[in-house]
Amino acid sequence: MSNLETLQKEPHSGLLKNYKLEFTPYLLLIPGLLWLFTFFILPILNLSTTSTKTRSPSFETGAFDQTWRFLNYVDAFVENQEQFYRSFIYALIATVLALAIAYPLAYAIAFRSGAMKNILLVLVIAPFFTSFLLRTLAWKQILGSEGPVVSLLQDLNIMNSGQTITATSFSVIMGLTYNFLPFMTLPIYASLDRIDPKLMEASGDLFANSLNTFRKVTLPLSMPGVVAGTLLTFIPASGDYINASILGNPNTKMIGNVIDSRFFRVVDYPTAAALSFILMAVILIIVSVYIRRTGTDELV
Repeated sequence: MSNLETLQKEPHSGLLKNYKLEFTPYLLLIPGLLWLFTFFILPILNLSTTSTKTRSPSFETGAFDQTWRFLNYVDAFVENQEQFYRSFIYALIATVLALAIAYPLAYAIAFRSGAMKNILLVLVIAPFFTSFLLRTLAWKQILGSEGPVVSLLQDLNIMNSGQTITATSFSVIMGLTYNFLPFMTLPIYASLDRIDPKLMEASGDLFANSLNTFRKVTLPLSMPGVVAGTLLTFIPASGDYINASILGNPNTKMIGNVIDSRFFRVVDYPTAAALSFILMAVILIIVSVYIRRTGTDELV
C-alpha cells in the first residue's frame, strides 16, 4: 500500500505524527527549564525580596520584615565600595596575567606540541582533579615563609629574612591567576586549534613574516577564544572569596568575603542580598560593554 493510500485511509495519523515531531524539542526542554526555574529563578526572586527587608523590631537573630526599602542597595554599596573596587582590580590584574600565560601556552599546544598535545591538555585540566580549596591551601604553602619561592628570593637577596609573601595583595592575585588559568587556556586553545593551517601558509606565500601572520591572521581568528577566556576568568574572580580569605589579610578582603560574612556571621541577609545583586548588575554591565567593544556580540 502506498503512502498516499495510507494517508487517505488514515488522514489523522499523519497529522498526529507531525504534531508530535514538531513539539518533541520543546518537550525535551522541560527538564532543563524546571531545573533552571527551581535552582536559579526561584533563588533570584527570593534574593530580590530579601534585599529590601529590614531588621524586625523584635531584634531576634535572623528576623526581618518586608518593608521594600530600596535604600538598602545604596547603603550597602557606600559601606563596601572599597571592597567592590578591590575585587574588580584584583580580578582585572589576574585576568591580564592569566591571558599573558595562557595564550603562549595554548599556542604551543595547538601548533607546536605534536604527539604531546593530549598529554599537555590533560596537564592543563589536571588542577580540576583536586578541590578549589585544597589548591588554594597548597598555594599558601608554596608562598609561605618556609616555601620554595621565599627561600629562592632570600637566597638571591631579593627578600630579607623577615619578609613574607603571604597575607598580601600579591599572594591573592597569584592565587586567582593560578586557580582560573585553565578557564583562560582551554577556550583560547579551542579557537587556535580550529584555525586552518593553510591560512597561515597563504599569509607566508603573500610575503608576510611570522609577526605579521600572527597579528593579521592568528590573533583575529582566536579572538572569540580570548573573549570567552577573559570572561570565564574575570567573572568568577570578581566574586571569589576563597583566595582572599586564605592568602590575604583583613586589608585585602574582596566583596565575596563581605557577602559571606554578612550571610553566615553577621546574619544581615538584606545587606548580603543587596551586595549580591549589585555585584551581578556591575558584572553584567562590564561584560555587555566588553563584548560590544571587542566586536563579538554573537557570543551572548
